[in-house]
Amino acid sequence: MKGWEVGGWLGASNYFGDLNTNFRVNRTHLAAGILTRYNFNDRLAFRLGAGYGKISATDADSKNIYEQRRNLSFRSQIFDAAMLLEFNFMPYMHGHREYFYTPYVFAGPAIFFFKPEAKLDDTWYNLAEQGTEGQFTGEEYSTTQGALAYGLGFKVDFSYRWSLGVELSARKVFTDYLDDVSGVYADWRDIRSLRGDVAAALADRSVEPKLGEPGRQRGNGKNNDLYMFLGVSLQYYFGEIRCPSYNR
Repeated sequence: MKGWEVGGWLGASNYFGDLNTNFRVNRTHLAAGILTRYNFNDRLAFRLGAGYGKISATDADSKNIYEQRRNLSFRSQIFDAAMLLEFNFMPYMHGHREYFYTPYVFAGPAIFFFKPEAKLDDTWYNLAEQGTEGQFTGEEYSTTQGALAYGLGFKVDFSYRWSLGVELSARKVFTDYLDDVSGVYADWRDIRSLRGDVAAALADRSVEPKLGEPGRQRGNGKNNDLYMFLGVSLQYYFGEIRCPSYNR
């Protein structure tokens, strides 16, 4: 079976990282995307996709006392594009009476854009511009980053041309700043002199007594962040529906 499929998906997005260290799923957000797939045969396919979602987290949800005192939070939009190789565990052929469904796995490179923000005095601020961990002007982390995309799913035909899929995918990102938290507290006086009072306030939002001593742990820079999509997809197949050959 060879041919192209196109479709879209609708689902949810979630984040795990320095502001969600115990894998909470209480702040999922609506996500959606489009995809195109080329089937090389009944086992292998190449896929391009783009997705959009939101992620957020707050220390207020944590059961860890230190994280509660740290009192950090963020939200971000995610724009994502991935190039994937897909492997079917079972033979999969559109229109076949037996091979019309299969579980599958996939992996490949991805690129994404994010924009972490935090609220202070009823105003939302772009955290990447604030240098909250002491970044010098011009040395802020990039909000366009690469990632490794991987996951698993299940797809099934409900007609010759149309199929449904359910998929869980993850992005292991090559940055620890999805949430604007990674290393240690910088000196708030240096941040204020470089960026202003707002940046200094966003850098240390801990409750009294303040945690933000220079060099004190603010995040865990040893592990990068992660975001995930869970979606239900609908695809249309443009390839030929071939009848099985037989010998006369």
